[in-house]
Amino acid sequence: YSRMTTFVAMDAPVKFVTLKLRNESAYHRRMSLTGYFEWVLGELRTRTQMHVLTEVDTKTGAMLARNRYSPDFPDRIAFLDCSERNRTVTGDRAEFIGRNGTLQSPLAMGRSRLSGRVGAGLDACAAMQTQVVLAPGQERDVVFVLGVGRDAEDVQRLLERFCNLGGAREALDSARDHWTRTLGAVQVETPDTAVNLLANGWLLYQTLSCRMWARTGFYQSGGAYGFRDQLQDSMALLHCEPTLFRNQILRAAAHQFRQGDVQHWWHPPLGRGVRTHFSDDYLWLPFAVCRYVKGTGDTGVLNETIPFIEGRPVNQDEEAYYDLPLTHEESGTLYEHCVRAIRNGLKVGVHGLPLIGCGDWNDGMNRIGEEGKGESVWLAFFLYDVLTQFVPVAQMRGDAEFAKVCIDHAAQLKKAIETEGWDGQWYRRAYFDDGEPLGSAANTECRIDSLPQSWSVLSEAGDHDRSVMAMNAVDQHLVRRDAGLIQLFDPPFDKAVKNPGYIKGYVPGVRENGGQYTHAAIWTIMAFAKLGNSARAWELLTIVNPLNHARSYSDALLYKVEPYVVAADVYAVAPHTGRGGWTWYTGSAGWMYRLLVESLLGVEREGSLLRIHPCLPKEWPEFKIRYRYGSALYKITIKAGKGKAGRMIVDGIVSADNTIALTDDGLEHLVVAELGEFSGRVDTRKNLPLAAERRSEVPSGSV
Repeated sequence: YSRMTTFVAMDAPVKFVTLKLRNESAYHRRMSLTGYFEWVLGELRTRTQMHVLTEVDTKTGAMLARNRYSPDFPDRIAFLDCSERNRTVTGDRAEFIGRNGTLQSPLAMGRSRLSGRVGAGLDACAAMQTQVVLAPGQERDVVFVLGVGRDAEDVQRLLERFCNLGGAREALDSARDHWTRTLGAVQVETPDTAVNLLANGWLLYQTLSCRMWARTGFYQSGGAYGFRDQLQDSMALLHCEPTLFRNQILRAAAHQFRQGDVQHWWHPPLGRGVRTHFSDDYLWLPFAVCRYVKGTGDTGVLNETIPFIEGRPVNQDEEAYYDLPLTHEESGTLYEHCVRAIRNGLKVGVHGLPLIGCGDWNDGMNRIGEEGKGESVWLAFFLYDVLTQFVPVAQMRGDAEFAKVCIDHAAQLKKAIETEGWDGQWYRRAYFDDGEPLGSAANTECRIDSLPQSWSVLSEAGDHDRSVMAMNAVDQHLVRRDAGLIQLFDPPFDKAVKNPGYIKGYVPGVRENGGQYTHAAIWTIMAFAKLGNSARAWELLTIVNPLNHARSYSDALLYKVEPYVVAADVYAVAPHTGRGGWTWYTGSAGWMYRLLVESLLGVEREGSLLRIHPCLPKEWPEFKIRYRYGSALYKITIKAGKGKAGRMIVDGIVSADNTIALTDDGLEHLVVAELGEFSGRVDTRKNLPLAAERRSEVPSGSV
């Protein structure tokens, strides 16, 4: 019997691989255990392998590796060790694998020991092997520890603490406690098992472990912070880890230039990164700040002082440049950083719409505005949302002047959207530098894009009737029920004369080029939920839910990727229709969590108040939520409405305003939310007829 557990320490850069072995036979068993890793110690092995120096620590027997030529980490020392003292090692990859060999059958596994060869000039690796003998019924635990220290003394401290069974068990207990506490902040119990599995663990785990901490994945080995990327990820942490949300806001603000624009992405710890003409990056800062302040009630974060950074401006004839900016002597409060970001985004083109720069949310549309004249309809909706959300923040600060700037510009945007953004059946996507529209019925490619349609609803900037018509157009043209996906736009870019950018380099129907880009698909579902169309929202959730892509063996063979985490994209082109693209490292995980918990199950937190406004399937009689607030636990049962008036009963007392007043008192509280008659009903079939089975009989409810 064998069981392997892999985890990392919560408070140290150390990875563990623990093996539990038990001899269930009647004979003595002798076996070897080998840990094998390939050192990079930099960006790419091909660039760093000539500089990697390995050695064996004389005190502990651990294998050490360093790269003195690393520009960022010349003093760091990586290490590999094992809890078994009887071991042999090699730092020579050629020895381990063998000439023309493979890791499926390495040459070293046919030998009784490793040579001990380490030093300079090798194709460096870390291989450590130990021999284990088990008597009948005997059990044994073995731990391999991989990590990095700041210097030799730090390495010794880490080895002493962790390279033993007790230290490994303590680290594992700490990791389990963390995830139990974090993922247990909000637990739902609904009639849909797939929803429960995602909402109660996998989505937040993906967001935190991969997006926030590792910032890397199997399909994109990065490590950089994306300005808008991790801000969006952190917004999903409002209920479980608001401190991490706050920290990410402040971290992002520290990468804003004095002019208001920001680094598109940067690598810690020095901050080398890219300055661009992207038009939406910096706007995610005030967008995230508004959510944090409203959700937590922490207005003090607006007074935090953060320095600006300084670098040369991006020339008009260049798209971006990579550099290490300087920290400027000028600092500003977080509020001032937000104001500067918004002011930087108020530039509009001839249609009164925001300039798209070298791309907006869709990076691949980098040539629509390469001459500085192209405009984005989606960005108009997003900026409107930022402006209207920021008005109460400015008013709270006593900044009536800037509040008026936001109000006036939002009004101008709304007018421009309806005058220049409407195409007749849906909203356009953008305008090229020469004024030609994109996302119009007149286009042969990208006739309709889901982004402006969904954000016309989410931002509340679109004319209501037009938004309803636009969302029906999304359902008609972009929802592929037969293939189980929701396209970003259609038709894909392929042969048209107009070149929108590098997005055209993708195969038509793959990734952003007309495939399902899950990020946008989730916004589509959020929009249907906000319109009150519960039947459509839950139907489309079933389509994008990754668990539903592997319900059978044949489905799993088609989907090909992990069904328990979200895939960034799903292919929409034969013969790969329905195949998942890259998984784990996608911002759609955090947005899907918000879709489930907030848009559909209706959990809305404002400071110390909790509201429940669900958008439920008509067949659900009830569902339950366990909501932790500090040391207190609220056990909430939401029951479908039968009477004309809804009510919220908290610990046996009817809430006067139908809210839950959250108190960090260490107690358990029982709440019953009885949904009343559903109001504000919206019929999304008003402009375009839809099949009867898609009708929304029970839209969103409220108490």
